[in-house]
Amino acid sequence: MVDLKQNVQYVKSVGPTKAALLNTLNIYTLNDLLTYFPREYEDRSKTKNIADVIDGEEVTIQARVVSEVNITRIRKNMVIIKTVIEDDTGRCTVTWFNQTYIKQRIKRGEMYRFFGKITREVNHLEMRNPVFDEAGKEKNTGKIMPIYPSTYKLSQTAIRQAVENALLMLKGEEIETLPEYILKSYNLEDLQKSLQEIHFPSNTENRLSARKRLVFEELLVMQLALLELKGKNEDYEGIKFSKDVKMSDVINSLPFKLTKAQLKVLEEIDNDMESNKPMNRLLQGDVGSGKTVVSIISAYKAVKSGFQVAIMAPTAILATQHFEEFKKILEPFNIRCELILGATKPKQKLEITEKLANGEIDVLIGTHALLTENVVFKNLGLVVTDEQHRFGVRQRETITSKGNHPDVLVMTATPIPRTLALILYGDLDISIIDELPPNRKKIETYAVTKRMEERVNNFIRKNIEEGRQVYVVCPLVEDKEDDDESLKDIEEKENTERKNQLEIEEMKIEAFKQKADLKAVKEWTEIYQKQIFPDLRVACVYGKMKPKEKEEVMEKFKNGEIDILISTTVIEVGVNVPNASVMVVENADRFGLAQLHQLRGRVGRGEYQSYCILKYDSRCSQVGKERMKTMQETNDGFVIAEKDLELRGTGEFFGTKQHGLPEFKIANLFVDMPMLKSVQSVALKLEADDRGLKQEKNQKLRKLVDEKLKQSISL
Repeated sequence: MVDLKQNVQYVKSVGPTKAALLNTLNIYTLNDLLTYFPREYEDRSKTKNIADVIDGEEVTIQARVVSEVNITRIRKNMVIIKTVIEDDTGRCTVTWFNQTYIKQRIKRGEMYRFFGKITREVNHLEMRNPVFDEAGKEKNTGKIMPIYPSTYKLSQTAIRQAVENALLMLKGEEIETLPEYILKSYNLEDLQKSLQEIHFPSNTENRLSARKRLVFEELLVMQLALLELKGKNEDYEGIKFSKDVKMSDVINSLPFKLTKAQLKVLEEIDNDMESNKPMNRLLQGDVGSGKTVVSIISAYKAVKSGFQVAIMAPTAILATQHFEEFKKILEPFNIRCELILGATKPKQKLEITEKLANGEIDVLIGTHALLTENVVFKNLGLVVTDEQHRFGVRQRETITSKGNHPDVLVMTATPIPRTLALILYGDLDISIIDELPPNRKKIETYAVTKRMEERVNNFIRKNIEEGRQVYVVCPLVEDKEDDDESLKDIEEKENTERKNQLEIEEMKIEAFKQKADLKAVKEWTEIYQKQIFPDLRVACVYGKMKPKEKEEVMEKFKNGEIDILISTTVIEVGVNVPNASVMVVENADRFGLAQLHQLRGRVGRGEYQSYCILKYDSRCSQVGKERMKTMQETNDGFVIAEKDLELRGTGEFFGTKQHGLPEFKIANLFVDMPMLKSVQSVALKLEADDRGLKQEKNQKLRKLVDEKLKQSISL
């Protein structure tokens, strides 16, 4: 029987060198290779007459070579190879760059199939860098070809060959992962055929059937795993917090009124806390919707019921800010709050941990420092994790294990479309604050090109003269940290068989020009300090600064001692400076939509009209322009989340590798939402009929779910 976990290097045509390259794509085993699905396909199966081709289309032409292959060296590293082909309807020039071996492979008078992109000039047609086969001996044409995500040094041909050999290893093997009755009930193809057709489809219909089966399995296993997590949580006896402790005591003491959405969420949390089942609730709320105050009121109920509270935030800046807010609201009720960070001095840490273990601290707020072994609670009753997407499953488990099945509230300002959240977080109940406080003014957003720089600078000065403060966000700290997307695009382009060397060289020159434009934060600070605003107070903050330095700069900015703060995305989450009314994002086209929305949320937190100015390169991609358009059109985080999901797909949308959320190899939740909903009902039925999947007929599913749970926890 074939071992799907065997090292990929033992697949025919791979070996140690190619295996190392495949490892960079997270392909380590035979199974990884088989489930490394194409990102798109090229239909090279249908041929077209030369007379019918359209400018710009990629097409297959069957034609005879009617001229000798001509080689011209135009400079040291550039050789152009040309020939002319002809069918019954017309002629076309075929051009390759730096592929001199073509001369040995193409003979005048012979018939070939060529697949490539057509360029229509004034008086002739040209096809550049086509792949080709001798007519009747098709290997690279005459079929639907898979295109895989790849790297610079690993060609499409190499990946296809490896996948083809991996599929041959499956012949005659029993590899089915779904029970027979599931395949029949939902009209699904078997796994063997599905893998063959998803990689090398015989036609479009078969490819879609294969995809349906593979997506169904991926989503079903995820749903069953989430239901199991939720079921285990419900089996535990939780903490029953006191009905006599009223959240209204804190609500009535606040200097502002809560929104209806906040009150509704607090009612849901109150009911959870008073039940004997552990609360496991996700709280979604857009930037500035008031999630923190909800967690403060929940903490009050826990402490006054005799328990301690842990609040975990992803950054020292956000944790410090939470500490100040918790202290301000809870200290009048004799609730003792403390802060612990990675940078907290050892002596102070020891003091805090001793007090915590003795029950002298009621609410401990911190970063990942909360997860260390020496942080021991006397009686932990409530755990709140802020910006849930920054923490993995294991971190959530580590903090909750410090109590006896404490209630858990996970908060995020990264909106996820509601239907998607209900399904993705199947192990959590969901609350949404879908309303902003009434005093929040809409942030005016403008996307501008470099030509508007002077007007933007005048606008910044005007706001500072009126007493406001300004954020300027840049994508880089120093050049070596650059992850230039345009360079990645070039690598992708170079990896295809149809390399247009002239075009690639031009793109490289352009990319390096753009890279030179991307100033590091320190450089931007110098420009703003010395060239643009020498008379104003300019400072910078970035992730690699020492925590103490970072906090000092942020403190000065909050106290109004800095006019312009130049920053990386370190200020993306939670920083609250009500007097800051302008957010300028340099090279905004390089940020994702969700990130831009988070950054915009740093302004508009006070009484003043606020503005977000997105400076972008007019030469940026179509996706970059779409992002700029979306940001100008809406302030609604949920609308932005939908658009982000549409533009980037789920893998990038969630950043699954570091965030411990489900990672999909083939499913696309934007496209596959209808199937996701139907699969959820299948999972619920299975859970109701055979909880824990113990019946013999469900043993294959049991194995899949165990593997998924093991993978999720390891994240």
